[in-house]
Amino acid sequence: MTITKARSALPIKSGDSGSAPDSGDRSLQTPPSIRMLSDILPDEPLLMMGAGPVPIPAPVAHANSIVINHLGDAMVNVVEQVKAMSSYVFQSSTARILGVAGPGSAAMEMAIANLLEPDDKCLSICNGYFSQRLAQMADRVGAEVVRHIVPECESVNAEVVRELLQKHSPDVLTIVQGETSSTVCNRELPEICEAARAFGCLVIVDAVCTLSTMPLQMEAWGIDAVITGGQKGLSSIPGVSLVAFSERAWTKRRTRKAALSHWCLDAQLADRFWYGKSYHYTAPVSGVLALHEALRLVCQETLPARFHRHRRSSRSLQAGIEACGLQLYVNSEHRLDSVIGISLPEKVDAAELLKLTSTRYRVEISGSFGAPIVRIGQMGEQCRSHNVFRAFHALGSSLSSLGADVDVPEGMSTLERCLAELELSLDLSDEQKQRA
Repeated sequence: MTITKARSALPIKSGDSGSAPDSGDRSLQTPPSIRMLSDILPDEPLLMMGAGPVPIPAPVAHANSIVINHLGDAMVNVVEQVKAMSSYVFQSSTARILGVAGPGSAAMEMAIANLLEPDDKCLSICNGYFSQRLAQMADRVGAEVVRHIVPECESVNAEVVRELLQKHSPDVLTIVQGETSSTVCNRELPEICEAARAFGCLVIVDAVCTLSTMPLQMEAWGIDAVITGGQKGLSSIPGVSLVAFSERAWTKRRTRKAALSHWCLDAQLADRFWYGKSYHYTAPVSGVLALHEALRLVCQETLPARFHRHRRSSRSLQAGIEACGLQLYVNSEHRLDSVIGISLPEKVDAAELLKLTSTRYRVEISGSFGAPIVRIGQMGEQCRSHNVFRAFHALGSSLSSLGADVDVPEGMSTLERCLAELELSLDLSDEQKQRA
């Protein structure tokens, strides 16, 4: 009825009978007025110090501006190097590594969809928003999902997981190494993986915010699938992700009985491109080139040095935050270094704080998924001294402007001192660097 009224209200041209339908919505006959990106984006780019994406190095940005043939010889060489570098970053010489044209969540879904069949049992360790997302994906493929909700601000205990494995006999265990939403780190991941292996259970680990920021040894720990996105620890662009499958996981994928409902996320189809040098779909070549450069920079730095740089930057920032009178959301024994959660002082509105840091100081930090916190990222290029100082100043000065009782000079002094004390030492042994 609404459509009829709209049409009858239109003027009838001379000679028209009035019975012919109108050519369509008049608003679609003229292109909309569109502003150029240069008019939309800020004159001075924001420093991205939230939970991701993170700033990207110049070689990564340049690579992302290049387009090549996705099936040409150059792309074959790029893919071979991406796999070789990824093996180092994942710490596995036997993993089958596939790229995913999509965010870290698409890599999550590839791992879940390929390793779980309908009626399989999945034990999901839930520390927050993203670990719950893994459980939701398992629900959607028809698995029987057992959720273990970990108390807020706590990591899961390996002995608790062992008891759950014994009680439920799951086919697959899902867990995050670091929960970006709650800023909790599951530090007993090696022991959890060992327990799962003893029960014949595959382990899927979300390392989206942790890979290359802290130790993760896929092969030594017995992890069956590791997921990561490009836009966090690796300091690449959003939209191209990686998933690594162990030999055990790949056997599970090849021998599954149920047909996979996904096409783009079918790991065996993706394998045609990544290992068969043939067509799956048009690969996001610019994003893969960007990922290549990001991985090259990781390998050039080396993992031990990178881990130490992240620890130094994050721990110094945490010390500065506490020294100025603020409270960190998670206690040190459960705390993730890659993303720092800061409890909001009373009467400070998170949205107002975030707006002030971005508009006045040109620094963007993150809000939360419900917890009374704001979050500062410490991943990849965020862990540079000049970025850390700028982010701390933006946070402290904004809180002071909003009436919070914070001692910004004391916090800045503590931050500077800790950075100096933890300065990267080139004579550290590899073992010491790994522990760092």
